[in-house]
This record gives sequence, C-alpha cells and structure tokens, in this order.
Amino acid sequence: MRSVCALVLSFCFAVSVCAGQSRTNPSGALSNGGGNVSEFEVNGLKVIVKQRPGAQTVSVGLFLRGGSANITASNAGIEELLLSTAIDGSVRFPKASLRTELSSMATTVSYGTNQDYSALSMACTREYFDRSWTIFMDVALHPLLTAGDVDLEKKRLIVQANDRIDTPDSYLGVLRETNIYAGHPYANSSSGSAASLAKITAEDLRAYHQQMMQTSRLLLVLVGDLDIYEMRARVTASFGTMPRGNYHRGAVSTVTFTSPRVEIVQKSLPTNYVEGVFAGPPFDSADFAALQVASSILQDRVFVEVRVKRNLSYDPSAFLAGQSASVGGISVTAVDANQAVKLMLDEITLLKKEPVESSTLAEVVAQYITTYFLGIETSGAQAGTLAQYEIIGGGWQNAEALLDRIRAVKASDVQRVAKEYMRNLQFDVIGDGTAINKQVFTAQP
Repeated sequence: MRSVCALVLSFCFAVSVCAGQSRTNPSGALSNGGGNVSEFEVNGLKVIVKQRPGAQTVSVGLFLRGGSANITASNAGIEELLLSTAIDGSVRFPKASLRTELSSMATTVSYGTNQDYSALSMACTREYFDRSWTIFMDVALHPLLTAGDVDLEKKRLIVQANDRIDTPDSYLGVLRETNIYAGHPYANSSSGSAASLAKITAEDLRAYHQQMMQTSRLLLVLVGDLDIYEMRARVTASFGTMPRGNYHRGAVSTVTFTSPRVEIVQKSLPTNYVEGVFAGPPFDSADFAALQVASSILQDRVFVEVRVKRNLSYDPSAFLAGQSASVGGISVTAVDANQAVKLMLDEITLLKKEPVESSTLAEVVAQYITTYFLGIETSGAQAGTLAQYEIIGGGWQNAEALLDRIRAVKASDVQRVAKEYMRNLQFDVIGDGTAINKQVFTAQP
C-alpha cells in the first residue's frame, strides 16, 4: 500500500463499529432507521454515510468490487498498478499541483487492494473537506495515467514483487496463492508478479479504468461530521451521469482440502519459516464468529506453549482471514520446526477434544472486544469495516451485530468449529528440508 503524504486507512480486514438499521427504498431515496449510518443510491451507486458529530476528520473510500475475480494470471496486478498511478495526478491536478495542494491541507490520498475488493481512499480534516473532495473525485474519475508515471509505478511494483519472493515471510504468502488457491480466483494475485506487471501498458490501464468506472461496480463510503443531504448532492454531481453497467458479484467458492499436505522450499537459512492453512467458512457464514473466538483461544495457547514455556519461537501465531473464501491456520518461525509444529497441532487437538472452560471463554471474548474497540478508533477503520461487511459480509448492517455474535459463542461452538474446520492443514515450509519430519506435520487428528 502506498500513500500521497501519509495516509492510514484500514480497509482490507479492518474492524469497525457502526450502528442503525438503514435501507434504501426502490426509488433510491435516503433511508435511515434511527442510527448514525445511512445509505442511499445515486445512479446505481451504493453510498454509505456514517455520521460522527463533532469529529474533526473525514474519511472517504471509493471501493472497487471484485478483487481477484476481475483479473487473470496474465494481467495480475493491473488494478494495483492503476490505483497506484492514479494517485500520482489527475486531469485538473497534475502531479506537482496535486502534491502541493494535498500537503498544504494535510490531506492524504491512498489506495489498497485485496482478494475481494480494492479502494481509493482519502482522509482530511473537516475544515478542508470541500477542496479535498474535489481533488479526490478528479483523481478517482479522471486520472492522468501518463506513460512516464505508469513506467515508474510499474518498476516500483516489480521490485516489490521480487522482494516478496526474496523475503521468507512474504514468500509464504506467495506460496499460499500458488498452492492453497490453485485453480481458485484468489490465485490471481492482486499485487501481480514481475512477469505480469511488465506486460501492462498505459493504454491497458486506461481501458481497465473505463471498465471499472461503472456505478454497479463501485461502493462509496464516507465517515465524518457530514450532512447527508449535502453529500447526496455532491455524489450526484460526481456520479450522476456515469455509466451504470450491469456488474453482479458472483459467488466466490470456498476452498476445501481433503488431506494434509507439506511442501518444502529448500533454502539455506538460520531458521525455518512455516505456515499451515485450513479452509474456513465464508466471511458471512454463521460459523465465522465462533471460529474467530476459537482462533483467538488457539493464538493464546500456542504463544504460551511455544514461546513462553519453551522459547522455540519469538512470535508463533494462529490466524483467521476475513475473506469470501476464508482460511485460517498457524504460523511459526523456528529452528526446531518439528517440535514447534507438533505443539501447535496438539493445541488444535485439545480444542477439539476438551470444551473450553467458561472462565477462559469469557476472558477471550472480553479481550476480543477490547481489541475490537481499539481497532475502530479512526474514521478510516470504520469506513473500512462498513465496506468489508457491505461487499462480502452480507450487508453493512451485519457489522453492528458482530459483538452480539461474539458474545453468544458457547464452548460447544468453539469445539464444533475446531472439529469442522481445523483439519487437513496445508503446510508450506521455507528452510532446511532435511530437518523437516513430514510425518509430524501430517499427523493431524
């Protein structure tokens, strides 16, 4: 992710809070059910506005639906290259004037991509919102995409693509795309490869921008001390005559693993880098909250067993990715990878065999909720979560019910989802293959 000035907008797997129950009626009129989040539609564009009375900052995200499903292996990275070049300058605000104006207002414009959607984002103070909105709309709708800017951005992204292969931690992510998602749309990396990026031209970006700039493909989210009716007028002026298109998000198939697997990339390193992945439920599944709690419990346990008690690794972890086709798993960097992985798999087995004590469950839920609130302090994080739930979570309203779902998780739910999903782990290992005992990795319950 790159920024003009210094943007921080959490939108990929952001956690945010929202309230209210709003709907848009068939005519597209503004609808609000009494909370502080409203939605309306302009020319086929869904707009979500969260009002934060008294807030001194405003965050705006223009989200492009589709993610990896929009691209192929041959043009992987085109969306990231488009967005990274777009923020270099627009028709009304070429590079020099864009940077000067943004710096003078401390406004930031940035972008981000993931497997399910991408975004152009803007953060500013309320004082400078009017001018910042004008600039942001021109960047989004009328980027210059000069051949020189495209070439510079392409070179930068190619360096990053090569770095991902050269750095073991990030290379595990590359291996996940290659091995875990083989045959799945997620195999098409939103960041692209050096080979795919090298083939993309400025003309390709202009054509892709025209393809994406259809209101049916877009979602606009705004968070701040904003007047809803004023924002509707602004959005209408910017998007009212844009082509609608007929984009409909297709179902994203989940991944499934029928047996455990271990793949080793032999490298001469002082330690081994390990990631084991299991297939999870969709982000909008009723099981997702229970698996979030189960993964939090697993994280605490593997940290104690692997680091605190035995000092085998600095940062052993358990994770769960909030994606349409979600995956969870364990990761560790350890010289003695066999012992570390066995301990982590033993903790998974324990989750399956023994119900979590009620006191432990209560502590983990409380910790989760505290972390949740810490993560949603900024307007950017709140905009990110509204978008995440709207695009892949069954509607932004579901974000409001997240904490209720977390609090409702029972010990039996944790045990059930551990049995159902934490199995047939797919391991990728980077390091000394001769020291890896595959039987340890595949001896899973």
